[in-house]
Amino acid sequence: MKVQVKKFNELTVKELYAILALRSEVFVVEQNCVYQDIDFKDQKAYHLILKEEGNIAAYTRIFKAGDYFEDNASIGRVVVSPKYRGLNFGKKVMEESLKFIRKKIETKGIEISAQVYLLRFYNNLGFKEVGEPYLEDDIPHIRMLNTN
Repeated sequence: MKVQVKKFNELTVKELYAILALRSEVFVVEQNCVYQDIDFKDQKAYHLILKEEGNIAAYTRIFKAGDYFEDNASIGRVVVSPKYRGLNFGKKVMEESLKFIRKKIETKGIEISAQVYLLRFYNNLGFKEVGEPYLEDDIPHIRMLNTN
């Protein structure tokens, strides 16, 4: 397993294509959700890539405070390739993302917009619910915050 963190301009064309293909495979096709994944925020993000056997097994994008949420750093587009599910790569990619933020990004906290069905997963990583669930792209989400 190899973990890399890159800024947008450090991604190779092949890596960017693989990231966008994985996000589309899971968020658009698998979750049957038509939405604009390419939102022009990738250019501001750090891209954390977890590779296994040379393939992208899991991925997140990370933002400094003010680049996505005003007051907090953020982790988003958390995705695990269907090929690598059941191997704890979701937990690993989130742990690596949290570690990166704590070492490299000054922030009050880490804020996410989590799919409600993953509430327990994020609770186990130190996130607490803030407010009530809401619909984002017709999928129930909830704002969560980690201040550890």
